[in-house]
Amino acid sequence: MSKSSPRRRFGGKSTGTVTVIEARVHRSSARNAKVAFVLTAIIVGGLAAVVATSYLHPIVALLLGALIGVLTGGLVWLLVRVWPVIRLLWWWSTEILLAVLLLTGWVHLANHTSTLVTLVVVAVVVGVPAGIPKLRRLVIAWSWCLIVRHRLRVCFAQFIIANQSGSLPLILWATPTPVGERVWVYLRPGLSAKDLEGRLDKIAVTCHASTVLIERASEGNAAYVRFDIKRREVLTARVNPPLVDVIDPTAPAAASPLTAPTALDLPDVETPTVTLPTQAKPAGKKSAPTTTANGSKPAASSSSDADDDVSDWI
Repeated sequence: MSKSSPRRRFGGKSTGTVTVIEARVHRSSARNAKVAFVLTAIIVGGLAAVVATSYLHPIVALLLGALIGVLTGGLVWLLVRVWPVIRLLWWWSTEILLAVLLLTGWVHLANHTSTLVTLVVVAVVVGVPAGIPKLRRLVIAWSWCLIVRHRLRVCFAQFIIANQSGSLPLILWATPTPVGERVWVYLRPGLSAKDLEGRLDKIAVTCHASTVLIERASEGNAAYVRFDIKRREVLTARVNPPLVDVIDPTAPAAASPLTAPTALDLPDVETPTVTLPTQAKPAGKKSAPTTTANGSKPAASSSSDADDDVSDWI
């Protein structure tokens, strides 16, 4: 954004405007660019001078090394200085690529076909995804992936504390899930997953989601984390069971292969009868059953007569 400087004292006026785009990042990139220029010029210049001494006079080799070092340092300085712009292009790389493809396709289609054919193609390209529910949901899911990347960036820039240089985490990519989106993020020095766990409710509000979860995406690198953004609940949704389509509604209940007894009809169960064998006994002796219903020998009765012969039971 740009703002004009206020009037100076004693009637002086400031001329021009001052452009402010992430002031902390601007100051940090300027400082890093100077450091990168000096280090690159010294290292590359020294190595080039050492190599050149094998082929040229030492003074000429030193001058050549200094020239190579300054040129290389200037390229590195330029790269570091424009890094905020490169990062901004990276943030919007998907949208820029889609816009370029759409505009290129439209221009080629309009130049090589008639107006009627152009309108028919546009209607098919737009109408088919909008008319088929599965394709429409897929397009909406991927659109939310693009939106969530920018919403997370807003969270990091507004209320999440970054490092002193003001560099934001690197938001890599996002994919749709059955409940929302999953985003992979590479944290900069100064942030950790524990710092973000206390701000998940604010992140959910910014991302227009229900809840947000965070966990490490790599066991060996704590800076590589994953955000699971939840927008809808799928476990409470009504699901039509597939067995309904298998059952024939016109078939009688007895002929249905899925019919199973739910209880036993006890009056229809026959009671088994047990026939006990009889044995003749001598006169004056009591006869006792040899076996019981369960096949075991009966215990001796305490009420048996005293004159019973034990040999009759052996």
